[in-house]
Amino acid sequence: MTGVTTLPDRRLLLVHAHPDDESIGTGSTMAHYAATGAHVTLVTCTLGEEGEIHVPALAQLAADQADQLGGYRIAELDAACAALGVTDHRFLGGAGRYRDSGMMGLPTNEHPRAFWQADLDEAAGYLLEVIREIRPQVMVTYDENGFYGHPDHIQAHRVAMRAYDLAAAEGIAPAKVYWTAMPLSVLAAGMDQFVESSDNPFAGIEDVSELPFATPDEQIAARIDATDQHAAKQAALRAHATQIPPTSWLYTIAGSFGGEFMGVEYYTLAKGEKGPGSGPYGWEDDLFAGIADLGPDRAPAAAAGLR
Repeated sequence: MTGVTTLPDRRLLLVHAHPDDESIGTGSTMAHYAATGAHVTLVTCTLGEEGEIHVPALAQLAADQADQLGGYRIAELDAACAALGVTDHRFLGGAGRYRDSGMMGLPTNEHPRAFWQADLDEAAGYLLEVIREIRPQVMVTYDENGFYGHPDHIQAHRVAMRAYDLAAAEGIAPAKVYWTAMPLSVLAAGMDQFVESSDNPFAGIEDVSELPFATPDEQIAARIDATDQHAAKQAALRAHATQIPPTSWLYTIAGSFGGEFMGVEYYTLAKGEKGPGSGPYGWEDDLFAGIADLGPDRAPAAAAGLR
């Protein structure tokens, strides 16, 4: 650490489970705020060691072979963050502190370093250290179900919310906490688009409300329109080549909806007061909407050269 600088007035903290989650769920939001001068901090809770490998030449990195996928995914995350313009990204407790738990119910859930097994207060303590340093006004993570039920996503939610409570006790909690979400209306449009597709992520689903991550439109709090950043999000997705093959439905639907799909992301508000919005449900168009204490007097001093 070679000096001290003052962080920008607006500071956003995102807590994700694995490398690639940040790009899929919040990539355009991250790129938007980075491009507009906010300080964007990404905390990733595991290295994603149990992920699938869609690059045949790298198959030997798998957990049941060389078990080196996690290290490889650090480089993928570096490239994704560079595409998004994010320079401050960290692993919770340091790289390798917690291991990818795999899907719910698998033996990998019981690994001694599995994030699913992490002591909640210890893990939240690591995140609290970041909150103390950065003093974000806004934090983003998943809902109680981890958006779709992955144990590491659920644990990331628990850790983030526990860290929020610990920060609140110190008087330094973020003013607002958002959870990633997908409106029912948007999912319905996606289902209609994929009816004739051979790569249909909604196959077998007849009613969009059956999807565990479908959120009624009236419960959405914010719609971040970052369509001008959809190319950055797509570049970040391509950086995660081991996890997202070129034939992924993500690219298929992007080809149909373009910037609307890649560039617009939605959130529910879990903590704090909703700011001014628009439309039939009063959706905010800025995660910092309604926050009054944005100014240099509130910005923390932090070590220069943040990674």
